[in-house]
Amino acid sequence: MSSGTNGTEPKRRGRRRSGADTKAALLAAAREVFTEQGYDAATVRAIAAQAGVDPAMVNHWFGGKAGLFSAAVHIPVNPAEVVPQLLAGDREQLAERLLRRFLTVWDNAEGGQFAALVRSIATNENAVAMLREFIQNVMFEKLIKALGVDQPDLRGALCGSQIVGLGMARYVVRLEPLASADHDTVVAAVGPNLQRYLTGTLD
Repeated sequence: MSSGTNGTEPKRRGRRRSGADTKAALLAAAREVFTEQGYDAATVRAIAAQAGVDPAMVNHWFGGKAGLFSAAVHIPVNPAEVVPQLLAGDREQLAERLLRRFLTVWDNAEGGQFAALVRSIATNENAVAMLREFIQNVMFEKLIKALGVDQPDLRGALCGSQIVGLGMARYVVRLEPLASADHDTVVAAVGPNLQRYLTGTLD
């Protein structure tokens, strides 16, 4: 393992990097460090050292560790930005807002981001564990904790299964008519179940 990934010395810098170069270096380093260490154990300092940049650049370009992870593995939302927005509206329409956010971003990329996410974890057990940590401990934990509901771990897992399952069916397997359905149709069909996972009774 390079010295960068264990958080000792950053790589030597050559010429001054452009913003695009810095972002690309951080994304490449993040994929390597997250895969080696998992989401929870990986640190901003270790990723920055691997990329050969100042740790402050992670916050500057990605808003922190969660945002960097989202970008590195093609998750279309940064929980630090999205959770407050989702919670700002009517609690009983939370699932609808969540689904529309994912559908809008993924559809705009013609499903490419979700397919890239699947490719990034398909043959790597460490990457699967890393994604699981992120979904359970970051993406839905913050949202469900803010709701103050019971069984938060189960609710987070169920929400994750709903979003990941929808992504697989719509963008990877492309099951029709789901793959070409408009957002209103998908939200009407999937939303009630997701809303129950978020705020309803699970018994």
